Amino acid sequence: MIICKSASEIDKMREAGKIVAEVFVLMEKLIKPGVTTAALNGAAEDYIVKRKGRAAFKGYKGFPAAICTSINNEVVHGIPGPRRLKSGDIVSIDAGVEYNGYYSDGAITFPVGKISKEAEELIEVAKRALNNGLNQCIIGKKLFDISNAIQVEVEKAGCSVVRDFVGHGIGRSIHEDPQVPNFGESGKGPKLEEGMVFAIEPMVNRGSYEVEILEDGWTVITKDRSLSAHFEHTVTVTKDKPLILTEL
Repeated sequence: MIICKSASEIDKMREAGKIVAEVFVLMEKLIKPGVTTAALNGAAEDYIVKRKGRAAFKGYKGFPAAICTSINNEVVHGIPGPRRLKSGDIVSIDAGVEYNGYYSDGAITFPVGKISKEAEELIEVAKRALNNGLNQCIIGKKLFDISNAIQVEVEKAGCSVVRDFVGHGIGRSIHEDPQVPNFGESGKGPKLEEGMVFAIEPMVNRGSYEVEILEDGWTVITKDRSLSAHFEHTVTVTKDKPLILTEL
């Protein structure tokens, strides 16, 4: 069942979303060659606590950290640790925050130092795909209009969208109905209604869409070891235009 949120609930999610957005501002300042992903995680968690929020991922199904840090061919759910970023890497930061009982969720892929043209192009494709999906979040559209808009943009660029992991509803829980795939046929799925809130998150691979999970049970990597980029916003369906909750 898709739960439509009231205006007051959306306001609370927006407060959580502001903290997510502020975390990304902090990450952009800190990400540089030589920094460890553990240091990024510590800074993010400290900031979330300072803002009276709670890191939604920490402890979720046993996940050990406040944020996910996924590097190069890692798609999602990378666990922060002693690994140091180096120039040429790309790192996807995924952050979720619970604030006063409501959640918001976002992700950005950042360049580290000077990156390759291939990596730059992949990041731009994933950004455009997310924006195209967000633009479908208006009353009267269908759920898979979001999915199709993402898929078309990605495949037009010769990249692929991950099938095994998808976006989702969000609100009083970090994951709610419905699942929001990044691929599908337009005109299908439930009709979008005012107050529906989704975490839309294209995961875009430079090569095949196939993935596998490492022995840590969390880190998802591309099966062909190609680069991957991940962008995400929490967004509310409205009459006129999407209301993005995870931006300042």
